[in-house]
Amino acid sequence: MLENYRNKFIPLILPICIIIFWYLITEGLGLVNPYILPGPITVCQSAWELILNGKLLANTLDTLYKVFGGLILASVVAIPLGILLGSYKTLEDIATLVISILRPIPPVAWIPFSILWFGIGMVPAVFIIFMGCVFPILVYTIDGVKRTDKVLIESAQTLGASDWNVLKRVILPSTLPYIVSGLKVGIGIALMCTISAEMVGSSSGLGYMILTATSLFDPGTTVVGMLDIGLIGIIFDYVFTKAQDKIFW
Repeated sequence: MLENYRNKFIPLILPICIIIFWYLITEGLGLVNPYILPGPITVCQSAWELILNGKLLANTLDTLYKVFGGLILASVVAIPLGILLGSYKTLEDIATLVISILRPIPPVAWIPFSILWFGIGMVPAVFIIFMGCVFPILVYTIDGVKRTDKVLIESAQTLGASDWNVLKRVILPSTLPYIVSGLKVGIGIALMCTISAEMVGSSSGLGYMILTATSLFDPGTTVVGMLDIGLIGIIFDYVFTKAQDKIFW
């Protein structure tokens, strides 16, 4: 039991030290101008105000709607396509060049086109998230299908299993851990894409809140928005890690 408490406490040591150092250089000793870096007490006060007026919850939910919208849309496209390309070498060869060209393009590079095509609001943000998430999920899915044990596939076919049953009973269960890994990578990219999109082509969300606070010289709100994004990322990372550990591995 002592070992369990120790393992849970160790990850908190560095964040606690950072907060103490942060307090000392800002509000403790006044070494840093509060307009450059607000202290932890100021940030807590800003967070409390945002909680009371409902802005923090509203912007967080707005960002999460976009994240889930883009991630679900990317999954609906990437997972079936990845299974198809991973199962048929000819189709993979046909698509490889296009995927290789589009995959390295940063999602934020699509922001001008998203605004031209969809205007300002939720749709362009979802589109940018889709472009950021679809390729990691696609590549992980293809890799998962190709790593499926060929002996299991041939054994199932020898026993008379149809292509659909081989897919459902052999390939898909074998690929699931890779799909989850792709989703885990995708959710981090989705958060980064969402914030970038909200700073340019949106009128709501955490990215818009951060940009507006910066324009109004409100660094406390800016830091609250950044910490909120980090907290969301930690929660998603924990959920996907537990899914990998307890269900698929």
